[in-house]
Amino acid sequence: MNYIGAHISSSGGVDKTVLRAVQIQATAFSFFTKNQRQWFSFPLMQKKIDFFRELCIKHTFTPQQILPHSSYLINLGHPIDDFLKKSRASFIDEIIRCSQLGLIFLNFHPGSHLNKITEESCLLRVSHSINIALERTQNVIAVIENTAGQGTNIGYCFEHLSEIIRNVDDKSRVGVCIDTCHLFAAGYDLRTEQDCENTFKKFDDVIGLKYLKGIHLNDSKKKLNSRVDRHESLGLGEIGKLAFKWIIRNNNFHDIPIILETVNPIIWAEEIRWLRSQRKV
Repeated sequence: MNYIGAHISSSGGVDKTVLRAVQIQATAFSFFTKNQRQWFSFPLMQKKIDFFRELCIKHTFTPQQILPHSSYLINLGHPIDDFLKKSRASFIDEIIRCSQLGLIFLNFHPGSHLNKITEESCLLRVSHSINIALERTQNVIAVIENTAGQGTNIGYCFEHLSEIIRNVDDKSRVGVCIDTCHLFAAGYDLRTEQDCENTFKKFDDVIGLKYLKGIHLNDSKKKLNSRVDRHESLGLGEIGKLAFKWIIRNNNFHDIPIILETVNPIIWAEEIRWLRSQRKV
């Protein structure tokens, strides 16, 4: 079945995310386990952890339906060692938080070379960072998100993601989340059924569908190959609705969290209902 939801605010505590997901009739959700724009956060309180787990059970959210997102500050390919060390420590902390909450995924942006090292060196640093984090943690899968290629970000092509995975020692604990806005902005067309077939066949050929752990479903404000990351509500951007219908109807994308990060939270429930309705068309 399709697990469809949105990136939910964790304001007031992680336990609030479950109830907010229920309010929009989501069957999947994403959230930040801590403030995404600060390096330091207090540890999760045990009562919040327990309540989160209880609510997930009550509202039948399994770990496979929840895709937490890491801090935007983390750069696992940072060219400066001191900042790289800081990013690695924060990433490990986030994996531990996910494990405490009984979750099995942590979604993250791979990193940026900042014009100080080559893309190849940056990709290798990301892989090494993942290896260090996985050695020091258990259970949680590191889920790499493709990027739009804005600025000096790596991860904008399937070859980058494949190269990161190639150098990860424990491949059972690494995966990929595909963001459709990022995909389109990076030059992968999704505007026709054939475009969708071609793009995801290339994904399977270069990376492998077995590594796909989630999808961020977003339209794009900017044109194909713009390299600019600007999300839009479904059908109101440059991609159009066809791609989202195709994804929902494709059996390859069953049983993974499909997460809206579209720009208008007020219509998330409406977008979720529309996506669900496409399975019946």
